[in-house]
Amino acid sequence: MTIQIDVWSDIACPWCYLGKRRLEEAVAASGEDVSVRYRSFQLDPSIPADSAIPHAEALAAKFNTTPERVREMNQRLIDLGSEVGIAYDFDRYMAANTRDAHRLLHLAHARGLGAQMKERLMQAQMIDGAIVSDHGVLVGLAAELGIAEDEVRSVLDSDAYVDAVEADIAQAAAYGATGVPFFVFDEAFAVSGAQPVETFALALTKAREAREAAAAPA
Repeated sequence: MTIQIDVWSDIACPWCYLGKRRLEEAVAASGEDVSVRYRSFQLDPSIPADSAIPHAEALAAKFNTTPERVREMNQRLIDLGSEVGIAYDFDRYMAANTRDAHRLLHLAHARGLGAQMKERLMQAQMIDGAIVSDHGVLVGLAAELGIAEDEVRSVLDSDAYVDAVEADIAQAAAYGATGVPFFVFDEAFAVSGAQPVETFALALTKAREAREAAAAPA
């Protein structure tokens, strides 16, 4: 029985990347059959589409602190990321609007490449220092996965998948999610935040047991 996991996260969210990797570790260790769908969420949709700001400066302005303090706080993420194979590079990270990247993610999902696209986008944002609002960057990332450049440009130059992004954001609100990452198992129960691997393992067990109970004879 396949367990459906819907994951709300933002490409710009370091904690989301950490949560993604921890979930993957739990799934690999459990041996469960899962299907993961990455859903859209924007932590800061107000960032102008043509803007790109160094991460420390963007967070310092948002939380009324200093870039130096932001760098100090980022060290905890760097340490946690190293435990799951993420080499965060916040000195290269450029904060940008992620809406078009989420539209690309929906296109990739339609081509059966949603998980691969999500990983590549997060790597580009948080390790490579790519500006993920730049259409040329997005076209290049999609091309790495074999998605035709003309198709990607056609999507990005239109309003394609805007409704899908907004529907994801609305569904997160309906679930009561006030932040990300946010994980929903079999549309039945949720795990909020980049929880330890053990927490995701328990969630997988709970989902399997619920499915088995539902399938058992009355």
